[in-house]
Amino acid sequence: MNESIVLANGQRVTAPLPCTIAQFLVSQGLPPRSVVVEHNGEAVAPSEFNQRRLAAGDRLEIVKIVAGG
Repeated sequence: MNESIVLANGQRVTAPLPCTIAQFLVSQGLPPRSVVVEHNGEAVAPSEFNQRRLAAGDRLEIVKIVAGG
């Protein structure tokens, strides 16, 4: 694996590429079921997190889901 940079919420983050979105989330301490992800401007269904691969320079927007009432 190579260490490369992706942009996550506008921040440069080192990622162990190649990896999937699910692997990236776990490496960042984010349970995949607790977030909504946009990859290079496209919303990604949670069912795709294990298939969608990241490449150097990719852009992610990650929003934590907060439950409450």
